[in-house]
This record gives sequence, C-alpha cells and structure tokens, in this order.
Amino acid sequence: MPGTEKRPAYSVVVLCYRAGSGVRPFLREVIEALEAEHLDWELVLVANYHEGTDDETPAVARELAASNARIKAVANPKQGMMGWDLRSGLAAATGDVIAFIDGDGQMQAHDLLRAYHVLKTENCDLVMTYRVARGDGAYRAAISRAYNTAFARLFPGLDLRDVNSKPKLLTREAYERMHLTSDDWFIDAEIAIHARRLGLEIRQIPTEFRALLGRKSFVKPSAIVEFVKNLARARAKEFFE
Repeated sequence: MPGTEKRPAYSVVVLCYRAGSGVRPFLREVIEALEAEHLDWELVLVANYHEGTDDETPAVARELAASNARIKAVANPKQGMMGWDLRSGLAAATGDVIAFIDGDGQMQAHDLLRAYHVLKTENCDLVMTYRVARGDGAYRAAISRAYNTAFARLFPGLDLRDVNSKPKLLTREAYERMHLTSDDWFIDAEIAIHARRLGLEIRQIPTEFRALLGRKSFVKPSAIVEFVKNLARARAKEFFE
C-alpha cells in the first residue's frame, strides 16, 4: 500500500540507563556485527532519565540517532524502572524480530547474531541466553542462582537456566501476544511466564557475561525481596485466571 513503510528484519533495543558516553563502544560493536551479517536492522536506544539529574545519556542517544537513520532514541522522564524502560523501547521497535540487551558492555554483541540465527533456523518464538561464565562477581551470581531456583519451583515445566540473562529475542507476533505490564526488574520473568502460558517455542543458548566496568551494579539487595514478592504474586494470579 502507498505510504506503508517496510519493517526492518531486526530491531535491537539497547537499555542505556545512565550509561553516558560509555555506551558508544558497545554500540559500535553491535553495529559492526549487524552490518557484517547484512541484516536490515534498527537500533532503539532507551535513555530514559530522572529529571533533575546530570545524566548525559539522553543527549548521547539523541546525537547518535541524529547521525544514523537506523537509530532511534527513546529519552523521556522516567515513570518507572527497568521494566518501564524496556516496555518503552519495545513499543518503539518496528522489526519482525525484536531483541533487547543492556548497553553496559557486560553482554556480547555477537550473541545478538547467534540468537537471531537460532530463532530463524529453528523456527521458535523466543530465544534466551544463559550465563555459563560470569565476570560480575560472587554476589551477583548468588542472587541469580537463588532467583532461578525460586522461579523453577514456582513455574515448573520451562526448565529455564537463567531467567534474567540477556539478550533475549522475540518474534513480533510473540511480543504482541504478551501485553507486558511490569515496571521493574520483574519484566524478564514476566516474559518467561507469558511464554509458558502461551505455549511458545523457547530455545536457550550459552553466553559469557563480562565484568562491569566504570560503575557499580544497579541490582541492590532489595531486588531479592522484590523478585520474590513478584514471583509469588504472579504464581497466585495463575490460580484466578
């Protein structure tokens, strides 16, 4: 139809919260990987911010978007936490396949291609990574083990190794069926729970998680309590639907 724009094959949503100029090397890595595969791609840089802070990330994201027609910037005053940021990025993505990944350099750009090929060749709905090596220390690894154990107990049948690992890839159809609502760190688990309810085809591939350089993790001890409460609430909800 006249005026109808063709969707890119692949949208990559990059969560850039408070990354500042430090996100640039990782984005170069992502773009080089996508260009090497000759994919029709777009990047959605999510740089939402708390008003009144000196966060330079929105300006960096807008500058990068202005320099490349394949890049979009989503940079609005925050109305939620990580889940809200991700939902705002997913809403802006137009590709037939949508990936999301953190922009802090802990995750590897080539995983975006490995996962994309798995999704395409195995005709599945969702591809997830699981971390077989971690450079982020014993504390984060312990939190992750506890969370994955709790998830497996409350939501049996999926056999997911690492609920919060990224990147994750979804077909557009799968994403549009999920109707995500989480505003916080629970959104990764929400995606997995929706996949379980919808009977989606899931694949998992291993990845190596690099050390976080330049800042401390945003995952605080209070996140454990938040995770457990959200898991229990989501499990209870299943009995009333």
